[in-house]
Amino acid sequence: MTAPPTRAASARVPWKAVVGGSIGNMVEWYDWFVYASFATYFASAFFPKGNETAQLLNTAGIFAVGFFMRPVGGWLLGRFADRRGRKAALTLTVSLMSASALLIAVAPTYGSVGYFGALVLLVARLLQGLSVGGEYAASATYLTEATPPGRRGFASSFQYVSMTAGQLVGLGLQIVLQRTMSEEALKSYGWRIPFIVGAAAAAVVFYLRRSLLETEAYGEQEGRPGTDERGTIRELLAHRREAVLVIALTMGGTLAYYTYTTYLTKYLSNTAGLAKSTASLVSFCALFVFMLLQPLAGALSDRIGRRPLLIAFGIGGTVGTVPLMTALSKVTGFDGALTLSLAGLVLVTGYTSINAVVKAEMFPTHVRALGVALPYAIANALFGGTAEYVALWFKKGGIESGYYWYVAGCSAVSLVVYVCMRETRDAALSRREKAADNVAVRA
Repeated sequence: MTAPPTRAASARVPWKAVVGGSIGNMVEWYDWFVYASFATYFASAFFPKGNETAQLLNTAGIFAVGFFMRPVGGWLLGRFADRRGRKAALTLTVSLMSASALLIAVAPTYGSVGYFGALVLLVARLLQGLSVGGEYAASATYLTEATPPGRRGFASSFQYVSMTAGQLVGLGLQIVLQRTMSEEALKSYGWRIPFIVGAAAAAVVFYLRRSLLETEAYGEQEGRPGTDERGTIRELLAHRREAVLVIALTMGGTLAYYTYTTYLTKYLSNTAGLAKSTASLVSFCALFVFMLLQPLAGALSDRIGRRPLLIAFGIGGTVGTVPLMTALSKVTGFDGALTLSLAGLVLVTGYTSINAVVKAEMFPTHVRALGVALPYAIANALFGGTAEYVALWFKKGGIESGYYWYVAGCSAVSLVVYVCMRETRDAALSRREKAADNVAVRA
Protein backbone atom coordinates (compact mmCIF):
# COMPACT_ATOMS: atom_id res chain seq x y z
CA MET A 1 0.00 0.00 0.00
CA THR A 2 1.38 3.41 -0.95
CA ALA A 3 1.85 6.21 1.53
CA PRO A 4 -1.24 8.37 1.94
CA PRO A 5 -1.21 11.78 0.27
CA THR A 6 -1.88 13.64 3.51
CA ARG A 7 1.75 14.80 3.82
CA ALA A 8 1.29 16.86 0.68
CA ALA A 9 -2.40 17.55 0.60
CA SER A 10 -3.50 18.45 4.13
CA ALA A 11 -0.54 20.35 5.55
CA ARG A 12 -1.05 24.07 5.98
CA VAL A 13 1.47 26.68 4.96
CA PRO A 14 2.76 28.58 8.04
CA TRP A 15 2.49 32.01 6.48
CA LYS A 16 3.98 33.87 9.45
CA ALA A 17 7.11 31.74 9.20
CA VAL A 18 7.20 32.13 5.40
CA VAL A 19 6.96 35.92 5.59
CA GLY A 20 9.38 36.26 8.50
CA GLY A 21 11.85 33.82 6.99
CA SER A 22 11.88 35.24 3.47
CA ILE A 23 11.26 38.98 3.78
CA GLY A 24 14.84 39.62 4.85
CA ASN A 25 15.91 38.58 1.37
CA MET A 26 13.86 41.44 -0.03
CA VAL A 27 15.72 43.99 2.08
CA GLU A 28 19.03 42.29 1.36
CA TRP A 29 18.64 42.40 -2.40
CA TYR A 30 17.14 45.86 -2.28
CA ASP A 31 20.32 47.09 -0.55
CA TRP A 32 22.48 45.11 -3.01
CA PHE A 33 20.67 46.66 -5.98
CA VAL A 34 20.63 50.28 -4.81
CA TYR A 35 24.36 50.24 -4.08
CA ALA A 36 25.12 49.18 -7.65
CA SER A 37 22.53 51.40 -9.31
CA PHE A 38 23.19 54.57 -7.27
CA ALA A 39 26.98 54.29 -7.46
CA THR A 40 27.05 56.79 -10.32
CA TYR A 41 25.53 59.37 -7.97
CA PHE A 42 27.59 58.83 -4.81
CA ALA A 43 30.99 57.86 -6.30
CA SER A 44 32.09 61.50 -6.39
CA ALA A 45 31.16 61.92 -2.71
CA PHE A 46 33.83 59.50 -1.47
CA PHE A 47 36.78 59.97 -3.83
CA PRO A 48 38.74 62.96 -5.20
CA LYS A 49 37.14 64.84 -8.07
CA GLY A 50 38.62 65.04 -11.54
CA ASN A 51 38.40 61.49 -12.87
CA GLU A 52 34.87 60.08 -12.94
CA THR A 53 36.04 56.69 -14.23
CA ALA A 54 38.48 56.33 -11.35
CA GLN A 55 35.72 57.22 -8.90
CA LEU A 56 33.44 54.54 -10.33
CA LEU A 57 36.22 51.96 -10.35
CA ASN A 58 36.98 52.63 -6.69
CA THR A 59 33.29 52.34 -5.83
CA ALA A 60 33.00 49.15 -7.89
CA GLY A 61 36.02 47.72 -6.09
CA ILE A 62 34.32 48.26 -2.75
CA PHE A 63 31.19 46.65 -4.22
CA ALA A 64 33.24 43.58 -5.20
CA VAL A 65 34.44 43.20 -1.61
CA GLY A 66 30.88 42.24 -0.73
CA PHE A 67 31.10 39.18 -2.98
CA PHE A 68 34.36 38.05 -1.41
CA MET A 69 32.80 38.35 2.05
CA ARG A 70 29.83 36.14 1.18
CA PRO A 71 31.67 32.82 1.73
CA VAL A 72 32.99 34.19 5.02
CA GLY A 73 29.45 35.14 6.01
CA GLY A 74 28.21 31.75 4.90
CA TRP A 75 30.75 30.04 7.14
CA LEU A 76 30.38 32.25 10.22
CA LEU A 77 26.61 32.70 10.15
CA GLY A 78 25.93 29.17 8.95
CA ARG A 79 27.88 27.90 11.96
CA PHE A 80 25.98 30.36 14.16
CA ALA A 81 22.61 29.11 12.85
CA ASP A 82 23.55 25.48 13.57
CA ARG A 83 24.81 26.24 17.07
CA ARG A 84 22.49 29.03 18.29
CA GLY A 85 19.36 28.43 16.25
CA ARG A 86 17.68 29.52 13.03
CA LYS A 87 15.75 32.36 14.66
CA ALA A 88 18.90 33.79 16.25
CA ALA A 89 20.69 33.71 12.91
CA LEU A 90 17.79 35.42 11.13
CA THR A 91 17.74 38.26 13.64
CA LEU A 92 21.53 38.63 13.44
CA THR A 93 21.60 38.83 9.64
CA VAL A 94 18.89 41.47 9.55
CA SER A 95 20.74 43.47 12.22
CA LEU A 96 23.83 43.45 10.00
CA MET A 97 21.66 44.56 7.07
CA SER A 98 20.30 47.53 8.96
CA ALA A 99 23.73 48.55 10.24
CA SER A 100 25.33 48.40 6.78
CA ALA A 101 22.57 50.46 5.14
CA LEU A 102 22.65 53.03 7.95
CA LEU A 103 26.44 53.36 7.69
CA ILE A 104 26.21 54.16 3.99
CA ALA A 105 23.34 56.59 4.58
CA VAL A 106 25.34 58.64 7.10
CA ALA A 107 28.86 58.15 5.68
CA PRO A 108 30.80 61.46 5.55
CA THR A 109 32.05 62.70 2.19
CA TYR A 110 35.61 63.06 0.91
CA GLY A 111 35.25 66.82 1.05
CA SER A 112 34.66 66.79 4.80
CA VAL A 113 36.88 63.99 6.14
CA GLY A 114 38.98 62.76 3.20
CA TYR A 115 39.25 59.02 2.69
CA PHE A 116 37.61 58.22 6.03
CA GLY A 117 34.25 58.30 4.24
CA ALA A 118 35.46 55.64 1.81
CA LEU A 119 36.60 53.57 4.81
CA VAL A 120 33.09 53.77 6.27
CA LEU A 121 31.73 52.67 2.89
CA LEU A 122 34.12 49.71 2.89
CA VAL A 123 33.09 48.64 6.39
CA ALA A 124 29.44 48.85 5.36
CA ARG A 125 30.07 46.60 2.37
CA LEU A 126 31.95 44.10 4.55
CA LEU A 127 28.93 43.91 6.85
CA GLN A 128 26.60 43.63 3.88
CA GLY A 129 28.64 40.79 2.40
CA LEU A 130 28.59 38.93 5.71
CA SER A 131 24.86 39.46 5.96
CA VAL A 132 24.10 38.24 2.43
CA GLY A 133 26.29 35.18 2.94
CA GLY A 134 24.43 34.21 6.10
CA GLU A 135 20.92 35.31 5.13
CA TYR A 136 20.55 32.80 2.31
CA ALA A 137 21.34 29.80 4.50
CA ALA A 138 19.42 31.00 7.56
CA SER A 139 16.38 31.75 5.41
CA ALA A 140 16.57 28.53 3.36
CA THR A 141 17.03 26.39 6.47
CA TYR A 142 14.27 28.09 8.42
CA LEU A 143 11.73 27.98 5.59
CA THR A 144 12.45 24.30 4.96
CA GLU A 145 12.31 23.22 8.61
CA ALA A 146 9.34 25.41 9.59
CA THR A 147 7.11 24.15 6.76
CA PRO A 148 5.29 20.80 6.84
CA PRO A 149 6.28 18.11 4.34
CA GLY A 150 4.40 18.50 1.09
CA ARG A 151 4.53 22.30 1.21
CA ARG A 152 8.27 22.92 1.45
CA GLY A 153 8.84 23.54 -2.25
CA PHE A 154 6.06 26.12 -2.31
CA ALA A 155 7.16 27.85 0.90
CA SER A 156 10.87 27.96 0.09
CA SER A 157 10.14 29.46 -3.35
CA PHE A 158 9.28 32.70 -1.57
CA GLN A 159 12.98 33.17 -0.99
CA TYR A 160 13.35 34.12 -4.66
CA VAL A 161 10.00 35.91 -4.64
CA SER A 162 11.35 38.22 -1.95
CA MET A 163 14.76 38.53 -3.60
CA THR A 164 13.17 39.61 -6.87
CA ALA A 165 10.77 41.92 -5.06
CA GLY A 166 13.77 43.66 -3.47
CA GLN A 167 15.27 44.35 -6.88
CA LEU A 168 11.94 45.62 -8.20
CA VAL A 169 11.43 47.93 -5.21
CA GLY A 170 14.93 49.30 -5.62
CA LEU A 171 14.41 49.86 -9.34
CA GLY A 172 11.04 51.49 -8.69
CA LEU A 173 12.50 53.87 -6.10
CA GLN A 174 15.32 54.75 -8.49
CA ILE A 175 12.80 55.64 -11.22
CA VAL A 176 10.80 57.80 -8.78
CA LEU A 177 13.87 59.67 -7.51
CA GLN A 178 15.18 60.21 -11.04
CA ARG A 179 11.87 61.74 -12.07
CA THR A 180 11.37 63.90 -8.98
CA MET A 181 14.92 65.12 -8.28
CA SER A 182 17.56 66.77 -10.40
CA GLU A 183 20.84 64.98 -11.05
CA GLU A 184 22.63 67.60 -8.96
CA ALA A 185 20.32 66.92 -6.01
CA LEU A 186 20.79 63.18 -6.36
CA LYS A 187 24.56 63.56 -6.30
CA SER A 188 24.41 65.99 -3.39
CA TYR A 189 22.10 64.19 -0.95
CA GLY A 190 19.42 62.25 -2.84
CA TRP A 191 21.54 59.09 -3.06
CA ARG A 192 21.28 58.72 0.72
CA ILE A 193 17.49 58.28 0.59
CA PRO A 194 17.41 54.65 -0.63
CA PHE A 195 19.87 53.61 2.09
CA ILE A 196 17.77 55.30 4.79
CA VAL A 197 14.77 53.39 3.42
CA GLY A 198 16.81 50.17 3.52
CA ALA A 199 17.87 50.69 7.13
CA ALA A 200 14.28 51.39 8.19
CA ALA A 201 12.97 48.35 6.33
CA ALA A 202 15.57 46.13 7.99
CA ALA A 203 14.46 47.41 11.39
CA VAL A 204 10.88 46.38 10.58
CA VAL A 205 12.06 42.93 9.53
CA PHE A 206 14.02 42.64 12.79
CA TYR A 207 10.78 43.27 14.71
CA LEU A 208 8.93 40.62 12.66
CA ARG A 209 11.66 38.04 13.18
CA ARG A 210 11.78 38.55 16.93
CA SER A 211 8.33 36.94 17.12
CA LEU A 212 9.21 33.85 15.08
CA LEU A 213 9.22 30.42 16.70
CA GLU A 214 12.28 28.18 16.54
CA THR A 215 11.89 25.19 14.23
CA GLU A 216 11.00 21.77 15.60
CA ALA A 217 13.93 20.10 13.83
CA TYR A 218 16.45 22.41 15.50
CA GLY A 219 14.74 22.16 18.88
CA GLU A 220 15.24 18.39 18.85
CA GLN A 221 19.01 18.94 18.81
CA GLU A 222 19.08 20.73 22.15
CA GLY A 223 20.62 18.63 24.91
CA ARG A 224 21.60 15.77 22.61
CA PRO A 225 25.15 14.31 22.70
CA GLY A 226 27.67 15.86 20.34
CA THR A 227 26.17 19.34 20.33
CA ASP A 228 29.64 20.90 20.44
CA GLU A 229 30.23 19.64 16.90
CA ARG A 230 27.19 21.37 15.44
CA GLY A 231 28.02 23.66 12.55
CA THR A 232 31.73 22.80 12.45
CA ILE A 233 33.87 22.31 9.36
CA ARG A 234 34.70 18.83 10.66
CA GLU A 235 31.01 17.88 10.54
CA LEU A 236 30.63 19.46 7.12
CA LEU A 237 33.54 17.39 5.82
CA ALA A 238 31.72 14.30 7.07
CA HIS A 239 29.10 15.27 4.48
CA ARG A 240 31.53 16.43 1.83
CA ARG A 241 29.69 14.57 -0.94
CA GLU A 242 26.59 16.68 -0.31
CA ALA A 243 28.74 19.84 -0.07
CA VAL A 244 30.30 19.12 -3.47
CA LEU A 245 26.84 18.44 -4.87
CA VAL A 246 25.67 21.85 -3.66
CA ILE A 247 28.55 23.56 -5.48
CA ALA A 248 27.95 21.57 -8.67
CA LEU A 249 24.17 21.98 -8.77
CA THR A 250 24.53 25.70 -8.00
CA MET A 251 27.11 26.35 -10.72
CA GLY A 252 24.82 26.40 -13.74
CA GLY A 253 21.81 27.83 -11.91
CA THR A 254 23.47 30.85 -10.35
CA LEU A 255 25.32 31.70 -13.57
CA ALA A 256 22.11 31.56 -15.60
CA TYR A 257 20.27 33.57 -12.96
CA TYR A 258 22.77 36.42 -13.01
CA THR A 259 22.88 36.30 -16.82
CA TYR A 260 19.12 36.79 -17.22
CA THR A 261 18.70 39.24 -14.32
CA THR A 262 21.54 41.59 -13.35
CA TYR A 263 23.43 41.36 -16.68
CA LEU A 264 20.36 41.45 -18.91
CA THR A 265 19.88 45.23 -18.94
CA LYS A 266 23.48 45.89 -19.93
CA TYR A 267 23.38 43.13 -22.55
CA LEU A 268 20.25 44.51 -24.21
CA SER A 269 21.73 47.99 -24.22
CA ASN A 270 25.35 47.28 -25.18
CA THR A 271 24.90 44.31 -27.52
CA ALA A 272 21.36 44.52 -28.92
CA GLY A 273 21.51 48.31 -29.07
CA LEU A 274 18.22 49.00 -27.28
CA ALA A 275 17.77 52.32 -25.50
CA LYS A 276 18.68 52.12 -21.83
CA SER A 277 15.14 53.08 -20.84
CA THR A 278 13.71 50.27 -22.98
CA ALA A 279 16.21 47.75 -21.63
CA SER A 280 15.33 48.75 -18.06
CA LEU A 281 11.61 48.38 -18.76
CA VAL A 282 12.19 44.93 -20.27
CA SER A 283 14.11 43.87 -17.16
CA PHE A 284 11.42 45.22 -14.84
CA CYS A 285 8.57 43.43 -16.64
CA ALA A 286 10.51 40.19 -17.01
CA LEU A 287 11.52 40.15 -13.35
CA PHE A 288 7.93 40.79 -12.27
CA VAL A 289 6.65 37.77 -14.21
CA PHE A 290 9.63 35.73 -12.98
CA MET A 291 8.68 36.57 -9.39
CA LEU A 292 5.12 35.30 -9.93
CA LEU A 293 6.38 32.03 -11.40
CA GLN A 294 8.36 30.98 -8.33
CA PRO A 295 5.49 29.75 -6.09
CA LEU A 296 3.86 27.93 -9.00
CA ALA A 297 7.05 26.01 -9.75
CA GLY A 298 7.69 25.40 -6.05
CA ALA A 299 4.20 23.94 -5.62
CA LEU A 300 4.74 21.77 -8.69
CA SER A 301 7.90 20.34 -7.14
CA ASP A 302 5.87 19.29 -4.10
CA ARG A 303 3.76 17.15 -6.41
CA ILE A 304 6.24 15.72 -8.91
CA GLY A 305 9.56 16.07 -7.03
CA ARG A 306 12.54 18.41 -7.19
CA ARG A 307 14.63 16.52 -9.76
CA PRO A 308 12.23 16.92 -12.72
CA LEU A 309 12.35 20.72 -12.42
CA LEU A 310 16.12 20.78 -12.01
CA ILE A 311 16.58 18.44 -14.98
CA ALA A 312 14.25 20.60 -17.10
CA PHE A 313 16.39 23.65 -16.27
CA GLY A 314 19.60 21.71 -16.96
CA ILE A 315 18.41 20.58 -20.38
CA GLY A 316 17.06 24.01 -21.26
CA GLY A 317 20.22 25.75 -20.10
CA THR A 318 22.48 23.35 -21.97
CA VAL A 319 20.72 23.36 -25.35
CA GLY A 320 18.84 26.66 -25.18
CA THR A 321 21.35 29.22 -23.94
CA VAL A 322 23.31 29.72 -27.17
CA PRO A 323 20.29 30.19 -29.50
CA LEU A 324 18.45 32.28 -26.92
CA MET A 325 21.33 34.66 -26.23
CA THR A 326 22.07 34.88 -29.95
CA ALA A 327 18.46 35.84 -30.64
CA LEU A 328 18.53 38.39 -27.80
CA SER A 329 21.54 40.07 -29.38
CA LYS A 330 19.48 40.78 -32.49
CA VAL A 331 16.22 42.09 -31.01
CA THR A 332 15.08 45.50 -32.18
CA GLY A 333 12.18 46.33 -29.90
CA PHE A 334 10.49 45.86 -26.54
CA ASP A 335 8.18 42.97 -27.47
CA GLY A 336 10.88 40.70 -28.86
CA ALA A 337 13.28 41.46 -26.02
CA LEU A 338 10.62 40.78 -23.38
CA THR A 339 9.52 37.51 -24.99
CA LEU A 340 13.05 36.13 -25.20
CA SER A 341 14.00 37.39 -21.74
CA LEU A 342 10.97 35.65 -20.28
CA ALA A 343 11.91 32.45 -22.09
CA GLY A 344 15.28 32.51 -20.36
CA LEU A 345 13.75 33.25 -16.96
CA VAL A 346 11.17 30.48 -17.34
CA LEU A 347 14.07 28.05 -17.79
CA VAL A 348 15.90 29.49 -14.78
CA THR A 349 12.75 29.08 -12.65
CA GLY A 350 13.34 25.33 -12.67
CA TYR A 351 16.41 26.06 -10.54
CA THR A 352 15.57 29.19 -8.55
CA SER A 353 12.17 28.07 -7.26
CA ILE A 354 13.55 25.03 -5.43
CA ASN A 355 17.31 25.39 -5.08
CA ALA A 356 17.04 26.45 -1.43
CA VAL A 357 14.85 23.54 -0.33
CA VAL A 358 16.88 20.96 -2.27
CA LYS A 359 20.08 21.99 -0.51
CA ALA A 360 18.48 22.08 2.92
CA GLU A 361 16.94 18.63 2.42
CA MET A 362 20.38 17.14 1.73
CA PHE A 363 21.90 17.73 5.17
CA PRO A 364 21.11 16.59 8.72
CA THR A 365 19.91 19.22 11.18
CA HIS A 366 23.16 19.69 13.10
CA VAL A 367 25.07 20.89 10.01
CA ARG A 368 22.21 21.94 7.71
CA ALA A 369 22.72 25.70 7.79
CA LEU A 370 26.49 25.50 7.28
CA GLY A 371 26.03 22.82 4.62
CA VAL A 372 23.73 25.11 2.68
CA ALA A 373 25.66 28.32 3.33
CA LEU A 374 29.32 27.68 2.64
CA PRO A 375 29.19 25.57 -0.57
CA TYR A 376 26.51 27.82 -2.01
CA ALA A 377 28.45 30.99 -1.20
CA ILE A 378 31.59 29.55 -2.80
CA ALA A 379 29.74 28.58 -5.99
CA ASN A 380 27.92 31.90 -6.08
CA ALA A 381 31.16 33.89 -5.71
CA LEU A 382 32.95 31.84 -8.39
CA PHE A 383 30.16 31.71 -10.98
CA GLY A 384 27.36 34.15 -10.10
CA GLY A 385 29.50 37.02 -8.85
CA THR A 386 31.84 36.83 -11.84
CA ALA A 387 29.13 36.45 -14.51
CA GLU A 388 29.14 40.07 -15.66
CA TYR A 389 32.94 40.32 -15.64
CA VAL A 390 33.32 37.14 -17.71
CA ALA A 391 30.64 38.26 -20.15
CA LEU A 392 32.32 41.62 -20.69
CA TRP A 393 35.72 39.91 -21.00
CA PHE A 394 34.43 37.78 -23.87
CA LYS A 395 32.82 40.84 -25.46
CA LYS A 396 36.02 42.87 -25.20
CA GLY A 397 37.93 40.01 -26.82
CA GLY A 398 35.56 40.06 -29.79
CA ILE A 399 34.15 36.60 -29.07
CA GLU A 400 30.99 37.43 -27.17
CA SER A 401 29.39 34.14 -28.20
CA GLY A 402 32.03 32.40 -26.08
CA TYR A 403 30.10 33.54 -23.02
CA TYR A 404 26.96 31.80 -24.29
CA TRP A 405 28.88 28.53 -24.54
CA TYR A 406 30.36 29.12 -21.08
CA VAL A 407 26.86 29.40 -19.57
CA ALA A 408 25.70 26.35 -21.54
CA GLY A 409 28.73 24.35 -20.38
CA CYS A 410 28.15 25.16 -16.71
CA SER A 411 24.48 24.22 -17.13
CA ALA A 412 25.60 20.90 -18.62
CA VAL A 413 27.78 20.14 -15.58
CA SER A 414 24.85 20.88 -13.28
CA LEU A 415 22.58 18.73 -15.47
CA VAL A 416 24.79 15.69 -14.87
CA VAL A 417 24.42 16.31 -11.11
CA TYR A 418 20.62 16.66 -11.38
CA VAL A 419 20.36 13.36 -13.25
CA CYS A 420 22.56 11.48 -10.78
CA MET A 421 21.39 12.98 -7.47
CA ARG A 422 18.72 11.45 -5.27
CA GLU A 423 15.24 12.90 -4.95
CA THR A 424 14.99 14.98 -1.76
CA ARG A 425 11.28 15.85 -1.65
CA ASP A 426 10.36 13.17 0.90
CA ALA A 427 13.29 13.74 3.26
CA ALA A 428 12.22 13.62 6.91
CA LEU A 429 13.77 16.51 8.80
CA SER A 430 12.57 15.78 12.35
CA ARG A 431 11.90 12.74 14.53
CA ARG A 432 8.15 13.32 14.25
CA GLU A 433 8.33 13.25 10.46
CA LYS A 434 10.41 10.07 10.54
CA ALA A 435 7.87 8.47 12.85
CA ALA A 436 5.04 9.48 10.51
CA ASP A 437 6.92 7.95 7.58
CA ASN A 438 7.42 4.70 9.50
CA VAL A 439 3.70 4.53 10.28
CA ALA A 440 2.87 5.12 6.61
CA VAL A 441 5.27 2.37 5.51
CA ARG A 442 3.78 -0.14 7.96
CA ALA A 443 0.30 0.82 6.81
